[in-house]
Amino acid sequence: MRLYRARPGRRSYRPVVDRLPADGSAAVALVGYAALTVLLSLAGAQHRYGVAVGGFAALGACLGAVSRPAAAPLIGGAGWLFLNGFVVHRAAALGWDGVGPEAARLGLLAITALVASLPAALPRRRVRVQLLAVPGG
Repeated sequence: MRLYRARPGRRSYRPVVDRLPADGSAAVALVGYAALTVLLSLAGAQHRYGVAVGGFAALGACLGAVSRPAAAPLIGGAGWLFLNGFVVHRAAALGWDGVGPEAARLGLLAITALVASLPAALPRRRVRVQLLAVPGG
């Protein structure tokens, strides 16, 4: 389904893209983060924590931009699974470093997805059409 909205100051219309639902976003996030983990390991940057966290946050923002805001915790959770299992602990096993560090990692990934998905939650303007009376009809 394609919707249209008017841009302020213009007469042109721009199509609005439908957003992925939460379950679809979670599936795409799992596949995307798995592919990112493989790419990081092939590039040799998997063990560089800053590069890996930046890549995970950027992918979370890209996924959030095409998802609904309700999917942000799922995107952040999927990213945390791969970040914790393959970058932080490096043995494909989830570990626990305490509430503070793990909450910071999960929060960073969820917040980047949420901030990127917020424009989808903004209300859209309705295009109003004025009906003109037809003379003699």
